[in-house]
Amino acid sequence: MSPSSLSELIEEQLTLAHATDSGRSARTVYGGAGRPLRQTLLVLVAGRALEEHASPGAATLQVLRGRVRLVADDRSWTGVTGDLLPIPDARHALHADEDSAVLLTVALG
Repeated sequence: MSPSSLSELIEEQLTLAHATDSGRSARTVYGGAGRPLRQTLLVLVAGRALEEHASPGAATLQVLRGRVRLVADDRSWTGVTGDLLPIPDARHALHADEDSAVLLTVALG
């Protein structure tokens, strides 16, 4: 394993997100197949969202930059830089109120 600069990765992914129609970009920074943990850096441009999708299982979002809203059913949680949001065991969406970067951590198996 080699160390990663999340600050550099955020800048890189934010540039990519601004260049896409979807306004988002993501990169797995640790783990994945054959490992018990996966961490993915996800960047959303202000006003963009990850539309409603299924829960990945046990997971958290750490807000590294910006302001996001995690929405599930009729509930909503706001996260700002430094916050840690548990992902509910339900379909949910993520909205960026400003250019934002989150670290999604998912327990695999």
